[in-house]
Amino acid sequence: MVSPDQVKSMIQAGIPDAEVQVQDLTGGGDHYQVVVISPAFEGKRPVQRHQLVYGSVQQAMSTEAIHALSIKTYTPETWAATSQSA
Repeated sequence: MVSPDQVKSMIQAGIPDAEVQVQDLTGGGDHYQVVVISPAFEGKRPVQRHQLVYGSVQQAMSTEAIHALSIKTYTPETWAATSQSA
């Protein structure tokens, strides 16, 4: 079992400039939805962005501490546009 704060820390360790939001989808500590906002995503395709995030949590996923991870990635510019339209 991994806490939302631990998931956030793992992602921020792998993507140091990232703003990360983590939601435990089931309350069981193993199914998460993450929103990651980072300038590191500039010019990257969605699959490349997700690979960066998965790389950060790979160890927790390989030990099944995290069973499922839903990922949404944004650059700061697309996040600002998304936030304003919500």
